[in-house]
Amino acid sequence: MDDGDLSTPADRQLVARALGIADEWAWMHQVHGDGIATVDRPGPAGEADALMTAVPGLPLAVRTADCVPVVMHSPEAVAVVHAGWRGLASGVIGRAVAAMTQLAGTPTRAAIGPSIGPCCYEVGEEVTTALGADASTTTWGTTSVDLWSTAESQMPGVDVWRADLCTHCETSFHSYRQSATALRQTTVGWL
Repeated sequence: MDDGDLSTPADRQLVARALGIADEWAWMHQVHGDGIATVDRPGPAGEADALMTAVPGLPLAVRTADCVPVVMHSPEAVAVVHAGWRGLASGVIGRAVAAMTQLAGTPTRAAIGPSIGPCCYEVGEEVTTALGADASTTTWGTTSVDLWSTAESQMPGVDVWRADLCTHCETSFHSYRQSATALRQTTVGWL
């Protein structure tokens, strides 16, 4: 599946019905950067790694396999963020917080969904340097970074809930690093 395919309409309708939300969602073509798009209607929003709206009831979708999905909420706006190491290094979450604050108010809470954990995210020195993060260690003893903590640190003053579930070692998630799958998890946020 590519970034424009958010599952079949029938699957989307089932999820929307279960969540009590509209089955027409907005989404972005994710490029591992720091671009932000503001939307006021469902459908594709172009290239970006953060999507936000002040429109009540408009679901925003982000798709991930090992990257960090983030949902940020304020009483007046919602944003979803695709945060891989490159996006985290370029400050995509901080940029989304600033843009959301300018749009309709500072986010008060956020959720960090499942992504590759420090237990399994083997990286080289270039990643730890780019993130300015302390190195962790994988369960097999190689250098790793904690993307969850890095993402949380980019949202100071925001009440953050973290799933702390690793897509690589938890069998119920899709992981590109584990199996080179084209399948993704979809995280949805709405106001």
